[in-house]
Amino acid sequence: MNRLEDIKKYLCPPGFGVFTVNTAKERKNRLSEKLFGSVVKENIEAQWQLTIDKLKSNELPVILGIPSDCGGGIQRGANWGPLFLRDTLLELFEDTYLNALDIGDVRVIPHLLHDKYLNDATIEKTREALYCGAELPVSPLSITARCLSDIYNINPGARIFSMGGDHSVSFPLVKAWLESRNQQGIKAALIHFDAHTDLLKDRLGIDYCFGSWLYHVLDDLQSPDLCYQYGIRSTGKSRGHWENEFGINQIWAREIKAQGAELFVQQTIKALKEKQVQEIYISFDIDTLDEYYAGATGTPEPEGLTPDVCVKMITMLTDNFQLTGADVVEIAPMVGLSESVSRRTLESGALISSTLLNGLK
Repeated sequence: MNRLEDIKKYLCPPGFGVFTVNTAKERKNRLSEKLFGSVVKENIEAQWQLTIDKLKSNELPVILGIPSDCGGGIQRGANWGPLFLRDTLLELFEDTYLNALDIGDVRVIPHLLHDKYLNDATIEKTREALYCGAELPVSPLSITARCLSDIYNINPGARIFSMGGDHSVSFPLVKAWLESRNQQGIKAALIHFDAHTDLLKDRLGIDYCFGSWLYHVLDDLQSPDLCYQYGIRSTGKSRGHWENEFGINQIWAREIKAQGAELFVQQTIKALKEKQVQEIYISFDIDTLDEYYAGATGTPEPEGLTPDVCVKMITMLTDNFQLTGADVVEIAPMVGLSESVSRRTLESGALISSTLLNGLK
């Protein structure tokens, strides 16, 4: 098995995970020109493959895009998140972005979610479309799981920042990260920023989706109380229900706004240090932020947090624990809102992303 060569098959250059001919072509070209000095497909492909070859000895944070919104539910559009977010990062935080190894995007067939939902005939046809028949995964969640497994096998110390995509992509990302930490004997904790709990067992019968991903990774934590959720405010059940049912820790947005973020983050740091946690993963759903700052998303919510408060919280956490995995998800820049709403969401997402990338170093 040649893991590097497999990675080259199921990934593609940055910004190209959404298969289109002309849509967003200007942004793709701008990104390619900056990263590879060319907009010619053959030149981009050749230089990108050299980037993949660096994975084995790389010590920089690794960037991976998963442009899939097939696991979303209310409003789609997060498939464009990775391309637009990279573009905004280059504009506002160029040094931070370029001081990382961007290995590109998962190749997404936009009608698929996970291989377990597909029949044999569909898998055969899509393998032919993606890989000329090679027996590799074809759905974005399945490809992401294999990709992360291969990366951690090649380089167990890899620190990966991922761009979604809807929040379902965090299922394979966090699961692979936890499996790698467990194999290395590292005690790890999960920090989840979100307006929603994402703790459904399934949604309308689908077990891997934006509202259920967290439920399916809790068993990989050494204990569920190593999971902390910040910013919760949109749920039909009480904080007590979720904490008692699953053994996790929740800090709702209204508590943070009333008592200050510093208090709750200090409590988290103290508890995790007492449990001898060594590393953390931060999953950040953009709807953690108030809808003013993050209106271009599938489920914008009022009464949320501000970007500066979240930056402070992330910085406090990464000053005290080694951050070795992170993601930003649910940015949907083309959902049909005004240009100013999209721009504000992308600027907020870029600020959070740059903070996480700096925390991974």
